[in-house]
Amino acid sequence: MRIALVSPYDWAVPGGCNSHVTNLAQQFLRAGHDVRIVAPSSKPWTHAADHLTIIGEYTVGLPASGSVANISLSFNLGSRVKRFLERNDFDVVHLHEPFMPLLPFQFMRHSRTTNVATFHAAREGGSRLYAYARYLIRPWWDRLNGRIVVSRTALRLIGKYFADRYQVIPNGVDYGFFAAEVPPMPEYIDGKLNILFLGRLEKRKGLPYLLQAYALLKEELPDTRLIIVGGDGGMRQACQRYVQRKGLRDVVFTGYVSEEEKVRYFKTAHVYCAPNTGAESLGIILLEAMAAGAPIVASHIEGFGDVLADGKEGLLVPPRDVEGLANSLWRLLSDAALREVMGKQGAKTARRYSWDRVWRDIMAYYERVMNGRAPADGDAGP
Repeated sequence: MRIALVSPYDWAVPGGCNSHVTNLAQQFLRAGHDVRIVAPSSKPWTHAADHLTIIGEYTVGLPASGSVANISLSFNLGSRVKRFLERNDFDVVHLHEPFMPLLPFQFMRHSRTTNVATFHAAREGGSRLYAYARYLIRPWWDRLNGRIVVSRTALRLIGKYFADRYQVIPNGVDYGFFAAEVPPMPEYIDGKLNILFLGRLEKRKGLPYLLQAYALLKEELPDTRLIIVGGDGGMRQACQRYVQRKGLRDVVFTGYVSEEEKVRYFKTAHVYCAPNTGAESLGIILLEAMAAGAPIVASHIEGFGDVLADGKEGLLVPPRDVEGLANSLWRLLSDAALREVMGKQGAKTARRYSWDRVWRDIMAYYERVMNGRAPADGDAGP
């Protein structure tokens, strides 16, 4: 099958949607399908993948759900997309976040084949984009032959504005990669109990609440360490100033790390903590930590609750609850047996989200849509 996977987001900027597209493409290629990824990029010269086409070299950052969406607003996208589609006879054009400006719209405009969309986004309070642009989007809606959502949480968002039939197929996790036996980071294996935060340092990831919780916890468990891994999304300086002002010891900021190092940090953690405040469609970062065997303390938000049950794979705490975070971290760090039980259960749960299963569900959905069978509501995932 010939498949185009279209992302609206700057390919030079790491993110959940682009990671999803990358992994899905790899699975399709391994299965013998002909796949082409299409995305904008602010640094097109840095990409060496043979199956990647860059359309849109100028990107801008727009605020989105407490983060920044880097998209292309280039004036010549339409003509380039049209020529690209004329040169390639695709069986399926798969649009990820189809109503993010501007690239996916051009594919809907010019594509004459089967168009499938995946909706990734989630936001508890709703979407300004959908609210303001609903009537502009509506004429394009019927250009989509199939509609996938990555979770029930994502379904609640898009379904609020566009009632239709969707298939729930979750994001996948590279289970074998994260479950592999790799050594922890040796500099942190010194008898201290390691709490790991891993994510872009931006508002919705909730790091300030974890820092406050750590300040409380450190008084009760002095032999603890907080390892903060991730690129700066605008909050690093403020968080470092808080650490200095409070005189917090054993707080490490590593910055961005490779995927290989990421696994080793999970293996280093006694507890992985995700204090996110919301706007998570599916807890993919939780699944990665669970695959690595790390017990978890996380915010009880939509998206996270879809993959982690409180008291099984970890502990869930109301978002922004500093004392709750501190208490839950204390509970796990003080009980090695409980950490082991939750780590094993997490690994078992994460296996159900393996890409080996997810890509097959997506391919089966393509075939259903291409054969003219109306997509039915329901789950195709765990």
